[in-house]
Amino acid sequence: MLRTMLDEYGVDHIEITMQTRFTEDLELESIDLVALAGSLEARYGQHVNFAEFVADLELDEIIDLSVGRLVHHVVRTLRAAEGGS
Repeated sequence: MLRTMLDEYGVDHIEITMQTRFTEDLELESIDLVALAGSLEARYGQHVNFAEFVADLELDEIIDLSVGRLVHHVVRTLRAAEGGS
């Protein structure tokens, strides 16, 4: 999902790891994160609420948000929705 978005922006040469930061490494802006939130909702429904996730973060945490932290949030919320651990 993220790779597709970056390809559309012409940023297909960057390696994405769990440590990759959206702002610093990928140079995404807040509007790009809104687009990513829409993609997450389209794929996973209301279970993965990006707005709710970032609402619990401090500004510096949002600025330093990594792919790994978002992945952990997605996995955690999907497991909770399934009634898992």
